[in-house]
Amino acid sequence: MGSENLSGAVNQQERPGFEQWVVGFVDGEGCFSISVVRNSGCRLGWQVQHEFSVTQAEPSRRILEDLIDFFGCGTVIQNNRSDDHHHRLLRYSVKRRSDLVERIIPFFEERPLMTTKRNDFELFGKVISMMTDERHLSREGLETIARITEKMNRKQRSRYLESSEAIRQPPS
Repeated sequence: MGSENLSGAVNQQERPGFEQWVVGFVDGEGCFSISVVRNSGCRLGWQVQHEFSVTQAEPSRRILEDLIDFFGCGTVIQNNRSDDHHHRLLRYSVKRRSDLVERIIPFFEERPLMTTKRNDFELFGKVISMMTDERHLSREGLETIARITEKMNRKQRSRYLESSEAIRQPPS
């Protein structure tokens, strides 16, 4: 007689506490990122890119695939690595704005992160909301988003704000 137990994400999702495990896992290994990058194909010459990601070494691929099943979106991609680790680095990635708005953001709004990553998530959500309102399509909105990115993750100076052409442009 075969086992009646299910394996993988379906079984994990039915286990009490799996949602909180996801929150804790993302608190430790996840990233909410916003970048303002040059793109000559965009009206203002700059594009706002957004991504929710979780990074793991190749042997943990299954848990990243479980996140795809759990959230119902995203993909697992291989990162290029320049260090001396023995395993490839993989990233669960969600870039599609509709998936962020409909799945990722509501999940973490209902189940708040516990570490300083919570601030990154809140700023991430603010930028996604601005983009939903198309505020990223004006110079003023783009500048506001660039300033927000400076408060996220590594708190680096925005390339957009450092750009002399961005500084010289009149607001649109």
